[in-house]
Amino acid sequence: MKHGGPEFQEIADKHTIFRFQVGSGLHGTAIAGTDDRDEMGICVEPAAYVVGLRRFDQYVYRTQPEGVRSGHGDLDLTVYSLRKWMRLALDGNPTVLLGLFVPESEIVSITDLGRDLLAEGPGFILSRQAGHRFLGYLRSQRDRMVGHPNGKRTNRPELIALHGYDTKFAGHMVRLGAQGVELMENGTITLPMPEPWRSLIIGIRKGEYTREETLAVAADLEARLEKLLSTSPLPETPDGDRADRWLIDAYTRTWSAEGDQRP
Repeated sequence: MKHGGPEFQEIADKHTIFRFQVGSGLHGTAIAGTDDRDEMGICVEPAAYVVGLRRFDQYVYRTQPEGVRSGHGDLDLTVYSLRKWMRLALDGNPTVLLGLFVPESEIVSITDLGRDLLAEGPGFILSRQAGHRFLGYLRSQRDRMVGHPNGKRTNRPELIALHGYDTKFAGHMVRLGAQGVELMENGTITLPMPEPWRSLIIGIRKGEYTREETLAVAADLEARLEKLLSTSPLPETPDGDRADRWLIDAYTRTWSAEGDQRP
């Protein structure tokens, strides 16, 4: 695997500052007996992988081999370098941003630096830029769900056969819209998802709503998000200078404390 192997695994194992659950288990929308477990981690890679020829961007572990869809009980883990995670967070990546709001019960491990990131990060990371990303992901999920000519079809024919559309993709679509709206309105994401969204998304995943009903909910969320891109109290863009200073300090302090820079 491109981002796997013992070298990257050792870096992830030794240098992770924050690891937490993502996916339906975190959102509270999992359906018993059907979902895998998704986790994300952040690590401060050794200096040799920053200033030398080698690079560490991320480590990926999957219970299932590459190309095989994960199932109930499987683990999908991605551990990003702190620099890559920060770039994705500043860009407003919806999945990456979840780490800033994860409840204590869903934290697998965390260091003092990880705590510092949770305390300081929202102040320079969150912006309306994230609203654009949530909106884009919502539209992408919708296009894949309905088989848009410019999109990709989903890979769950069993759900399409049972419900007439991919209900798991539909659930993701509505979740992204609801969380994007909450973030733009209040600067936070409630995890697990609050009612009535939680029950609605579980109902969508179980096929209790038609495709048309689900698309109507998504269309309303899309319209609200579009408006919030210009009215949200969040700043227009993240504070890149402050993020850069925090990042440099984090790496400098970590490397100084570790002494030996070998992985």
